[in-house]
Amino acid sequence: MSFHEVRFPADLSFGALGGPERRTDVVELTSGFEERNSPWAHSRRRYDAGLGLRGLDDIEALLAFFEARHGQLYGFRWKDWADYRSCKPSGRVTPTDQVIAEGDGETRAFQLVKNYRSGAAAYARPITKPVAGTVLAAVQDVEMREGVHFEIDLTTGVITFEEPPLAGVEVSAGFEFDVPVRFDTDRINVSVASFKAGQAPDVPVVEVRV
Repeated sequence: MSFHEVRFPADLSFGALGGPERRTDVVELTSGFEERNSPWAHSRRRYDAGLGLRGLDDIEALLAFFEARHGQLYGFRWKDWADYRSCKPSGRVTPTDQVIAEGDGETRAFQLVKNYRSGAAAYARPITKPVAGTVLAAVQDVEMREGVHFEIDLTTGVITFEEPPLAGVEVSAGFEFDVPVRFDTDRINVSVASFKAGQAPDVPVVEVRV
């Protein structure tokens, strides 16, 4: 897959509109009841990277980033300011934020996940683009050290322990993360409002599977 491990400028994505979407097929029966099914195991996020009235330097930064990605051709990292950490927005990342697996005494590599819970229902979202220097991990609540007890692949979100966690113990992690996305257009319309300001009102961005 064509993907550049570079983040869209975070100061430009701040304030962007967007969030998760699902795909649900709804069939209404003659009785009035419904049957609902989803072909997607995971949600997908969409954002609008469009800029309102901004300085021309910001507009140039957007255009440079777009051109370097060749429009829709190459994916990139996106910071979702509403959801970019393993903990609550008001909290601090800790190695016990998310239970990502249970040891079996043999497996050493585990995918980072973020769990979303409401009542008895839950959804485990795979995290494939953790941010360098933010990943913490613990085995049975005992903190492990990166580079000593584990390594993290920043391009896949797979954490690999030096020794396999014992059977039945909880493996947990805390982290910040980006969303893998691409531009959902091959064209950007820019309007220069003055000699010092301009706007690019519509720049759609969509999450990609990696």
